[in-house]
Amino acid sequence: MLKNVATPRKVIYGVGGFAQINNVLDERRSVKNGWMLIIIDNYFEGNPIVDKIKLLEKDHIEFVDIKSSEPTTVEVDRIRDWALSYDSELPSAVVGMGGGSAMDYAKAVSLMLTHDGPSQNYQGKYGLLKRPGVYTIGIPTISGTGAECSMPAVLSGPEKKMGLNGIWVPFRQIILDPNLIESVPIKQWFYTGMDCYIHNVESHLNYHSTQLSRSLDEASLKLCEEVFLQEGQTKESNEKLMIASFLGGKSIGFADVAACHALSYGLSHVFKYRHGLGNCIVFQHLEDIYGDYVVKFNQMCEKNDVQLPQNLSANWSYDKIKQMVLISMDLPFLWENAFGPDWRIKITMDYLVSLYKRM
Repeated sequence: MLKNVATPRKVIYGVGGFAQINNVLDERRSVKNGWMLIIIDNYFEGNPIVDKIKLLEKDHIEFVDIKSSEPTTVEVDRIRDWALSYDSELPSAVVGMGGGSAMDYAKAVSLMLTHDGPSQNYQGKYGLLKRPGVYTIGIPTISGTGAECSMPAVLSGPEKKMGLNGIWVPFRQIILDPNLIESVPIKQWFYTGMDCYIHNVESHLNYHSTQLSRSLDEASLKLCEEVFLQEGQTKESNEKLMIASFLGGKSIGFADVAACHALSYGLSHVFKYRHGLGNCIVFQHLEDIYGDYVVKFNQMCEKNDVQLPQNLSANWSYDKIKQMVLISMDLPFLWENAFGPDWRIKITMDYLVSLYKRM
Protein backbone atom coordinates (compact mmCIF):
# COMPACT_ATOMS: atom_id res chain seq x y z
CA MET A 1 0.00 0.00 0.00
CA LEU A 2 1.59 3.26 -1.16
CA LYS A 3 0.97 6.37 0.91
CA ASN A 4 1.72 10.01 0.26
CA VAL A 5 3.07 10.97 3.68
CA ALA A 6 3.46 14.57 4.83
CA THR A 7 5.90 15.58 7.56
CA PRO A 8 6.99 18.95 9.01
CA ARG A 9 8.85 21.08 6.48
CA LYS A 10 11.15 22.77 8.99
CA VAL A 11 12.69 21.44 12.21
CA ILE A 12 14.71 23.29 14.83
CA TYR A 13 16.33 20.72 17.09
CA GLY A 14 18.60 21.02 20.10
CA VAL A 15 18.94 22.03 23.73
CA GLY A 16 17.88 25.66 24.03
CA GLY A 17 16.03 25.59 20.72
CA PHE A 18 12.96 27.29 22.20
CA ALA A 19 14.95 30.54 22.24
CA GLN A 20 14.39 30.62 18.47
CA ILE A 21 10.60 31.01 18.81
CA ASN A 22 10.59 34.77 18.21
CA ASN A 23 12.80 34.40 15.13
CA VAL A 24 10.35 31.80 13.82
CA LEU A 25 7.39 34.13 14.45
CA ASP A 26 9.19 37.06 12.82
CA GLU A 27 10.01 34.94 9.79
CA ARG A 28 6.35 34.03 9.45
CA ARG A 29 5.25 37.65 9.86
CA SER A 30 7.59 38.57 7.00
CA VAL A 31 5.57 36.25 4.76
CA LYS A 32 2.11 37.12 6.08
CA ASN A 33 1.98 40.10 8.40
CA GLY A 34 -0.88 39.53 10.83
CA TRP A 35 -1.80 38.19 14.23
CA MET A 36 -0.70 34.93 15.88
CA LEU A 37 -3.02 32.45 17.59
CA ILE A 38 -0.96 30.61 20.20
CA ILE A 39 -2.56 27.55 21.82
CA ILE A 40 -0.81 26.47 25.03
CA ASP A 41 -1.48 23.75 27.60
CA ASN A 42 -2.85 25.55 30.67
CA TYR A 43 -0.16 23.76 32.72
CA PHE A 44 2.03 26.68 31.59
CA GLU A 45 -0.37 29.48 32.56
CA GLY A 46 1.65 31.87 34.71
CA ASN A 47 4.92 30.10 33.82
CA PRO A 48 7.79 32.49 32.98
CA ILE A 49 8.53 30.47 29.85
CA VAL A 50 5.41 31.93 28.21
CA ASP A 51 6.80 35.43 28.76
CA LYS A 52 9.65 34.57 26.39
CA ILE A 53 7.20 34.65 23.48
CA LYS A 54 7.20 38.18 22.03
CA LEU A 55 3.58 39.18 21.48
CA LEU A 56 2.42 41.97 19.22
CA GLU A 57 -0.78 43.94 19.71
CA LYS A 58 -3.31 41.53 18.22
CA ASP A 59 -1.58 38.26 19.12
CA HIS A 60 -3.67 35.99 21.32
CA ILE A 61 -2.74 33.16 23.68
CA GLU A 62 -5.45 30.54 24.21
CA PHE A 63 -4.77 28.33 27.23
CA VAL A 64 -6.52 24.99 26.78
CA ASP A 65 -7.55 22.67 29.61
CA ILE A 66 -5.69 19.45 28.87
CA LYS A 67 -5.80 17.87 32.32
CA SER A 68 -9.57 17.37 32.48
CA SER A 69 -10.19 16.51 28.83
CA GLU A 70 -8.48 15.34 25.68
CA PRO A 71 -9.08 17.45 22.53
CA THR A 72 -12.74 17.60 21.59
CA THR A 73 -14.50 18.64 18.41
CA VAL A 74 -16.65 21.00 20.48
CA GLU A 75 -13.62 22.91 21.80
CA VAL A 76 -11.96 23.01 18.38
CA ASP A 77 -15.10 24.54 16.91
CA ARG A 78 -15.34 27.03 19.78
CA ILE A 79 -11.77 28.28 19.26
CA ARG A 80 -12.27 28.40 15.48
CA ASP A 81 -15.50 30.40 15.80
CA TRP A 82 -13.88 32.80 18.27
CA ALA A 83 -10.90 33.35 15.95
CA LEU A 84 -13.14 34.09 12.98
CA SER A 85 -15.03 36.69 15.01
CA TYR A 86 -11.86 38.17 16.54
CA ASP A 87 -10.37 39.53 13.33
CA SER A 88 -11.41 39.83 9.71
CA GLU A 89 -8.09 38.29 8.68
CA LEU A 90 -7.06 34.72 9.43
CA PRO A 91 -4.06 34.34 11.75
CA SER A 92 -0.61 34.38 10.20
CA ALA A 93 0.06 31.16 12.11
CA VAL A 94 -1.43 28.87 14.71
CA VAL A 95 1.11 27.75 17.31
CA GLY A 96 0.61 24.65 19.46
CA MET A 97 2.73 24.34 22.61
CA GLY A 98 2.35 21.47 25.07
CA GLY A 99 1.77 17.75 24.83
CA GLY A 100 0.02 15.87 22.07
CA SER A 101 -3.37 17.31 23.03
CA ALA A 102 -2.29 20.95 22.74
CA MET A 103 -0.55 20.22 19.45
CA ASP A 104 -3.59 18.38 18.09
CA TYR A 105 -5.75 21.37 19.04
CA ALA A 106 -3.46 23.64 17.03
CA LYS A 107 -3.47 21.38 13.99
CA ALA A 108 -7.26 20.94 14.10
CA VAL A 109 -8.07 24.64 14.66
CA SER A 110 -5.74 25.56 11.78
CA LEU A 111 -7.68 23.29 9.44
CA MET A 112 -11.14 24.31 10.63
CA LEU A 113 -10.28 27.95 9.96
CA THR A 114 -10.31 27.08 6.26
CA HIS A 115 -13.13 24.50 6.26
CA ASP A 116 -16.85 24.97 6.78
CA GLY A 117 -19.01 23.15 9.29
CA PRO A 118 -18.26 21.27 12.51
CA SER A 119 -14.95 19.47 12.89
CA GLN A 120 -16.74 16.17 13.60
CA ASN A 121 -17.63 16.09 9.88
CA TYR A 122 -13.94 15.65 9.07
CA GLN A 123 -13.09 12.84 11.50
CA GLY A 124 -11.91 9.53 10.16
CA LYS A 125 -11.41 9.09 6.45
CA TYR A 126 -8.58 10.49 4.41
CA GLY A 127 -9.68 12.90 1.71
CA LEU A 128 -12.27 14.81 3.75
CA LEU A 129 -9.95 17.80 4.13
CA LYS A 130 -9.91 19.67 0.83
CA ARG A 131 -7.38 22.46 1.39
CA PRO A 132 -4.51 23.47 3.64
CA GLY A 133 -5.16 25.17 6.94
CA VAL A 134 -3.40 28.18 8.43
CA TYR A 135 0.39 27.87 8.80
CA THR A 136 1.23 25.85 11.94
CA ILE A 137 4.13 25.77 14.40
CA GLY A 138 4.47 22.93 16.93
CA ILE A 139 6.45 23.00 20.17
CA PRO A 140 6.27 19.75 22.19
CA THR A 141 6.79 19.99 25.96
CA ILE A 142 6.40 16.25 26.51
CA SER A 143 7.70 13.46 24.31
CA GLY A 144 6.07 10.29 23.06
CA THR A 145 2.86 11.10 21.23
CA GLY A 146 4.60 11.90 17.95
CA ALA A 147 2.01 14.65 17.38
CA GLU A 148 4.81 17.03 16.48
CA CYS A 149 5.38 15.16 13.22
CA SER A 150 2.51 12.71 12.65
CA MET A 151 -0.39 13.18 10.23
CA PRO A 152 -3.54 12.91 12.38
CA ALA A 153 -5.04 15.44 14.77
CA VAL A 154 -6.99 13.13 17.08
CA LEU A 155 -10.27 14.48 18.50
CA SER A 156 -13.07 13.08 20.64
CA GLY A 157 -16.39 13.86 19.02
CA PRO A 158 -19.99 13.24 20.05
CA GLU A 159 -19.90 9.69 18.69
CA LYS A 160 -16.28 8.65 18.30
CA LYS A 161 -12.64 9.38 18.95
CA MET A 162 -10.91 9.66 15.60
CA GLY A 163 -8.43 11.85 13.79
CA LEU A 164 -8.55 14.53 11.17
CA ASN A 165 -6.34 12.93 8.54
CA GLY A 166 -4.50 13.95 5.43
CA ILE A 167 -1.48 15.67 3.96
CA TRP A 168 -2.62 19.08 5.21
CA VAL A 169 -2.47 18.12 8.91
CA PRO A 170 1.23 18.07 9.95
CA PHE A 171 2.96 21.15 11.29
CA ARG A 172 4.91 23.30 8.83
CA GLN A 173 7.53 24.18 11.50
CA ILE A 174 8.45 22.45 14.76
CA ILE A 175 10.85 23.32 17.56
CA LEU A 176 12.30 20.35 19.47
CA ASP A 177 13.99 21.47 22.69
CA PRO A 178 14.74 18.71 25.26
CA ASN A 179 14.85 21.34 28.02
CA LEU A 180 11.09 21.77 27.68
CA ILE A 181 10.29 18.25 28.93
CA GLU A 182 12.38 18.36 32.12
CA SER A 183 9.40 19.24 34.37
CA VAL A 184 7.10 16.43 33.17
CA PRO A 185 5.73 14.40 36.12
CA ILE A 186 7.17 10.88 36.20
CA LYS A 187 3.91 9.01 35.54
CA GLN A 188 2.93 11.23 32.63
CA TRP A 189 6.49 10.91 31.30
CA PHE A 190 6.07 7.12 31.41
CA TYR A 191 2.57 6.92 29.91
CA THR A 192 3.46 9.23 27.04
CA GLY A 193 6.75 7.43 26.48
CA MET A 194 4.83 4.16 26.28
CA ASP A 195 2.59 5.72 23.65
CA CYS A 196 5.79 6.07 21.62
CA TYR A 197 6.84 2.48 22.39
CA ILE A 198 3.42 1.15 21.36
CA HIS A 199 3.47 3.23 18.16
CA ASN A 200 6.72 1.54 17.24
CA VAL A 201 5.52 -1.97 18.05
CA GLU A 202 2.36 -1.51 16.01
CA SER A 203 4.32 -0.02 13.13
CA HIS A 204 6.95 -2.78 13.26
CA LEU A 205 4.47 -5.67 13.22
CA ASN A 206 2.13 -3.90 10.81
CA TYR A 207 0.77 -5.80 7.83
CA HIS A 208 1.61 -2.72 5.75
CA SER A 209 5.08 -2.11 7.19
CA THR A 210 7.88 -1.19 4.81
CA GLN A 211 11.64 -1.04 4.98
CA LEU A 212 11.31 2.70 5.57
CA SER A 213 8.83 2.39 8.45
CA ARG A 214 10.84 -0.46 10.01
CA SER A 215 14.07 1.54 9.86
CA LEU A 216 12.38 4.36 11.74
CA ASP A 217 10.54 2.25 14.33
CA GLU A 218 13.59 0.06 15.06
CA ALA A 219 15.69 3.12 15.86
CA SER A 220 12.90 4.52 18.03
CA LEU A 221 12.35 1.22 19.84
CA LYS A 222 16.05 1.03 20.70
CA LEU A 223 15.92 4.50 22.24
CA CYS A 224 12.75 3.64 24.20
CA GLU A 225 14.40 0.56 25.66
CA GLU A 226 17.48 2.55 26.67
CA VAL A 227 15.32 5.17 28.39
CA PHE A 228 12.80 2.93 30.16
CA LEU A 229 14.87 -0.19 30.90
CA GLN A 230 18.24 1.38 31.67
CA GLU A 231 18.43 5.11 32.27
CA GLY A 232 15.17 6.43 33.73
CA GLN A 233 14.27 10.12 33.59
CA THR A 234 17.46 12.15 33.15
CA LYS A 235 18.54 15.11 31.03
CA GLU A 236 20.22 12.74 28.58
CA SER A 237 17.29 10.32 28.41
CA ASN A 238 14.86 13.19 27.83
CA GLU A 239 16.79 14.05 24.69
CA LYS A 240 16.68 10.41 23.59
CA LEU A 241 12.94 10.25 24.21
CA MET A 242 12.38 13.42 22.18
CA ILE A 243 14.21 11.81 19.25
CA ALA A 244 12.32 8.52 19.76
CA SER A 245 9.00 10.40 19.65
CA PHE A 246 9.99 12.16 16.43
CA LEU A 247 11.11 8.94 14.73
CA GLY A 248 8.08 7.01 15.99
CA GLY A 249 5.71 9.69 14.76
CA LYS A 250 7.30 9.55 11.32
CA SER A 251 7.14 5.73 11.32
CA ILE A 252 3.39 5.57 11.90
CA GLY A 253 2.97 8.00 9.02
CA PHE A 254 4.08 5.17 6.75
CA ALA A 255 2.66 2.13 8.60
CA ASP A 256 0.10 3.53 11.09
CA VAL A 257 -1.07 2.11 14.41
CA ALA A 258 -3.16 -1.02 14.88
CA ALA A 259 -5.07 -3.15 17.41
CA CYS A 260 -4.03 -1.48 20.67
CA HIS A 261 -5.04 1.95 19.42
CA ALA A 262 -8.32 0.65 18.01
CA LEU A 263 -9.22 -0.68 21.47
CA SER A 264 -7.80 2.35 23.26
CA TYR A 265 -9.93 4.75 21.21
CA GLY A 266 -13.05 2.98 22.47
CA LEU A 267 -11.79 2.92 26.07
CA SER A 268 -10.76 6.58 26.06
CA HIS A 269 -13.96 7.80 24.44
CA VAL A 270 -16.30 5.99 26.83
CA PHE A 271 -14.35 6.32 30.11
CA LYS A 272 -12.28 9.45 29.33
CA TYR A 273 -8.87 7.94 30.00
CA ARG A 274 -6.01 10.03 28.70
CA HIS A 275 -4.54 8.55 25.54
CA GLY A 276 -1.19 7.36 26.93
CA LEU A 277 -2.72 5.71 29.99
CA GLY A 278 -5.49 4.19 27.88
CA ASN A 279 -2.93 2.61 25.57
CA CYS A 280 -1.05 1.18 28.55
CA ILE A 281 -4.22 -0.30 30.07
CA VAL A 282 -4.97 -2.04 26.78
CA PHE A 283 -1.46 -3.08 25.74
CA GLN A 284 -0.69 -5.04 28.93
CA HIS A 285 -3.42 -7.54 27.94
CA LEU A 286 -2.41 -8.13 24.31
CA GLU A 287 0.44 -10.62 24.65
CA ASP A 288 -1.32 -12.99 22.25
CA ILE A 289 -1.09 -10.26 19.60
CA TYR A 290 2.19 -8.53 20.42
CA GLY A 291 4.11 -11.32 22.13
CA ASP A 292 7.46 -10.46 23.71
CA TYR A 293 6.86 -6.76 23.26
CA VAL A 294 4.20 -6.99 26.00
CA VAL A 295 6.65 -8.91 28.21
CA LYS A 296 9.16 -6.09 27.74
CA PHE A 297 6.44 -3.50 28.37
CA ASN A 298 5.67 -5.14 31.71
CA GLN A 299 9.39 -5.04 32.55
CA MET A 300 9.36 -1.31 31.84
CA CYS A 301 6.40 -0.85 34.19
CA GLU A 302 8.25 -2.72 36.94
CA LYS A 303 11.53 -0.89 36.32
CA ASN A 304 9.82 2.49 36.61
CA ASP A 305 7.56 1.49 39.52
CA VAL A 306 4.35 2.02 37.53
CA GLN A 307 1.28 0.04 38.56
CA LEU A 308 -1.48 0.10 35.99
CA PRO A 309 -5.19 -0.14 36.87
CA GLN A 310 -6.45 -3.73 37.03
CA ASN A 311 -9.88 -5.45 36.94
CA LEU A 312 -11.60 -2.39 35.53
CA SER A 313 -14.09 -4.44 33.54
CA ALA A 314 -15.59 -5.86 36.73
CA ASN A 315 -17.47 -2.57 37.06
CA TRP A 316 -18.38 -2.12 33.40
CA SER A 317 -21.90 -2.75 32.18
CA TYR A 318 -22.45 -4.72 28.99
CA ASP A 319 -23.83 -1.56 27.37
CA LYS A 320 -20.55 0.28 28.04
CA ILE A 321 -18.53 -2.62 26.67
CA LYS A 322 -20.75 -2.78 23.60
CA GLN A 323 -20.28 0.96 23.05
CA MET A 324 -16.50 0.54 23.13
CA VAL A 325 -16.69 -2.45 20.78
CA LEU A 326 -18.73 -0.49 18.22
CA ILE A 327 -16.23 2.37 18.27
CA SER A 328 -13.32 -0.05 17.82
CA MET A 329 -15.07 -1.98 15.05
CA ASP A 330 -15.48 1.28 13.16
CA LEU A 331 -11.71 1.43 12.58
CA PRO A 332 -11.26 -1.23 9.89
CA PHE A 333 -7.95 0.14 8.64
CA LEU A 334 -6.40 -0.36 12.10
CA TRP A 335 -7.57 -3.97 12.25
CA GLU A 336 -6.23 -4.59 8.77
CA ASN A 337 -2.90 -3.19 9.94
CA ALA A 338 -2.86 -5.79 12.70
CA PHE A 339 -4.24 -8.85 10.92
CA GLY A 340 -4.23 -8.20 7.18
CA PRO A 341 -7.11 -8.04 4.68
CA ASP A 342 -8.85 -11.06 6.23
CA TRP A 343 -9.08 -9.38 9.64
CA ARG A 344 -12.89 -9.82 9.79
CA ILE A 345 -12.40 -13.58 10.27
CA LYS A 346 -10.78 -12.92 13.66
CA ILE A 347 -12.23 -9.57 14.71
CA THR A 348 -15.80 -10.30 15.71
CA MET A 349 -18.04 -8.64 18.27
CA ASP A 350 -17.55 -11.56 20.66
CA TYR A 351 -13.77 -11.41 20.33
CA LEU A 352 -13.66 -7.69 21.07
CA VAL A 353 -15.96 -8.15 24.05
CA SER A 354 -13.53 -10.77 25.35
CA LEU A 355 -10.60 -8.36 24.93
CA TYR A 356 -12.32 -5.60 26.87
CA LYS A 357 -13.27 -8.06 29.62
CA ARG A 358 -9.55 -8.77 30.16
CA MET A 359 -9.03 -5.18 31.28
